[in-house]
Amino acid sequence: MTSLRIGKAAELLGVSPDTVRRLVDRGEVMGDRSDTGHRNVDGADLARYLVEHGHSTEPTPSAARSARNRFTGLVTRVSVDGLVAQVELQAGQHRVVSLLTSEAVEELGLAPGMVATASVKATSVVIEVPTGS
Repeated sequence: MTSLRIGKAAELLGVSPDTVRRLVDRGEVMGDRSDTGHRNVDGADLARYLVEHGHSTEPTPSAARSARNRFTGLVTRVSVDGLVAQVELQAGQHRVVSLLTSEAVEELGLAPGMVATASVKATSVVIEVPTGS
């Protein structure tokens, strides 16, 4: 299970940390407390929430996006079929789909609920994982 801090979940949703706390309190997103008392959100459940509600979120201000077409969000679906794979990423209101090799999916350890970045250039989408994941 990928666990995200409330602040990171808020950044990915494009909302305030208080909004994420309310989502957890209402049971719309699964969350718990770490051993140190910090609140966390289940990454896979947040991915499910984003898929269901991604169309209704407010866009992140353009200053938060790189001019180089990079979308950081949550992996919502990974489908592997032989040598090829399809990875779906929800970055705020944007759903990005990448076709890549099954080997790349395995090497990156891509799974629903993970934070990843899609780099878009022309018709190619490259999925990156932040260091330290």
